[in-house]
Amino acid sequence: MRKILIIGAGKSSSYLIKYLLDKSQSENLHVTIGDLNVENAKKLTNNHTNSDVIHLDVFDASSRISAVKNADIVVSMLPARFHIEVAKDCITLGKHMVTASYVSDEMQALDELAKDKGLVFMNEIGVDPGIDHMSAMKVIDEIRDKGGKLLLFESFTGGLVAPESDTNLWNYKFTWNPRNVVVAGQGGAAKFLQENQYKYIPYNRLFRRTEFLDVEGFGRFEAYANRDSLKYQSVYGLEDIKTLYRGTMRRVGFSRAWNVFVQLGMTDDSYVIEDSENMSYRDFVNSFLAYSPTDSVELKFRHALKIDQDDIVWDKFMELDIFSAEKRVELKRATPAQILQKILMDSWTLAPEDKDMIVMYHKFGFELNGQKHQIDSTMVALGEDQTYTAMAKTVGLPVAIATLAILNGTISTPGVQIPITKEVYTTILKELESFDIIFNEKDTQYLGYNPLHQ
Repeated sequence: MRKILIIGAGKSSSYLIKYLLDKSQSENLHVTIGDLNVENAKKLTNNHTNSDVIHLDVFDASSRISAVKNADIVVSMLPARFHIEVAKDCITLGKHMVTASYVSDEMQALDELAKDKGLVFMNEIGVDPGIDHMSAMKVIDEIRDKGGKLLLFESFTGGLVAPESDTNLWNYKFTWNPRNVVVAGQGGAAKFLQENQYKYIPYNRLFRRTEFLDVEGFGRFEAYANRDSLKYQSVYGLEDIKTLYRGTMRRVGFSRAWNVFVQLGMTDDSYVIEDSENMSYRDFVNSFLAYSPTDSVELKFRHALKIDQDDIVWDKFMELDIFSAEKRVELKRATPAQILQKILMDSWTLAPEDKDMIVMYHKFGFELNGQKHQIDSTMVALGEDQTYTAMAKTVGLPVAIATLAILNGTISTPGVQIPITKEVYTTILKELESFDIIFNEKDTQYLGYNPLHQ
């Protein structure tokens, strides 16, 4: 039997494991899952005859190497920083490798070695990055094949809560790593290209520079700029494009309210709060406000941020119970961002019956035969439950399909790569459609200029 090793059985692994086990009989596969939590991994296999679960500590070189040696291909679902040791083992032992993570400098350094050994090292094959690459390159290649010239490319993705589970005023719940939400946008200005001009949005203004996006059947969303929209300019072959912008989607109103946390400094992760473990939520909020012997914390908060008491933004903060004197931080030497994350998790953690949602939106502006055109492409994926989430579906299925395609030789070009070639995206996008991951494309009026991107 052909042997697949999956290292890591976290939240995004459910569909990956199910897909490969469902195919195991017809494709002659045996799937081994290595994880620290053996019991959790066993639940995902449902005692399938073509699977086994082993305890695997990625830092235990001996057991890691032994597991890799026994496989034909390795799928690493570990946190990104841990892929490299597995990758080195794969080079040494001559094994293909698949990850959903961004290509690190250390991973890229293995490119020539992988090519020399004829190994496929597929990275960025999840949702974002992953499905965004493939769906974008499909349309970009189609435009180029017709002789069109790309003028504009904008791409947006959001991990959100499904409409039936949207039960709070923020229209948001954590569907992935909460920390990444709290510190999003930090570490430098967002940069993008607008009508041949480089534009920058500093962090303190990021959440007030949004644009609206309408998705048929799901209503209106807003998007704020990602930190580096130019990262894939050369990779996509868009060196001559006039507008290039990538962003993150939320429901309308989220960013305006989130900006309050930014302005107060509550998202800062660079220093610790003194005596944080003994603070109440109310104490934490008050620590960012001016001293007053008479005004309440609520009044100081509203005055400092110029929020009227009948403003829906005020209701959002009241809903979070951030002014509670009873609820405790209980985190030692915590940063503001860590404390804010704890507060938000009280309200934004998905309930057992909640479902999540992935939304993706691409805009392509191009010139063809002397006329300007625009194509808008949208995709919405809905989760089934807390195990088979939309996030797990859109991350795990592309990983699984790519893994099998590499084993079958459908994807054969060696080296460290991302899924931007026809060899890769044609097969994967087609099969994703059978799982209701479908992009709806429509022609619309080309505008080019967006005043919100100034």
